[in-house]
Amino acid sequence: MASTRSLVVVYHASGCHLCERALGQLRALRDELGFELDEVAIDGDPELEERYREWLPVVELDGERLFTYYVHEDALRRRLAVAQSPG
Repeated sequence: MASTRSLVVVYHASGCHLCERALGQLRALRDELGFELDEVAIDGDPELEERYREWLPVVELDGERLFTYYVHEDALRRRLAVAQSPG
């Protein structure tokens, strides 16, 4: 029986050291925890800049904002376990 793979989206920008850290953490956790990772650069997109710039990086899980500024690995593990559990 195939499990559902959750989608983690991270909004980031060039020159953002917190973004680089978050991307590194999420890339390292992706295979271990079995989620899809979508990396969205907001640079040059006025709508995304307005929505996310002051909160970068922004991490969403299946469309819900989960973290800003930092990735909390234990919280991500818990939320993914719930999201990927059957039923």
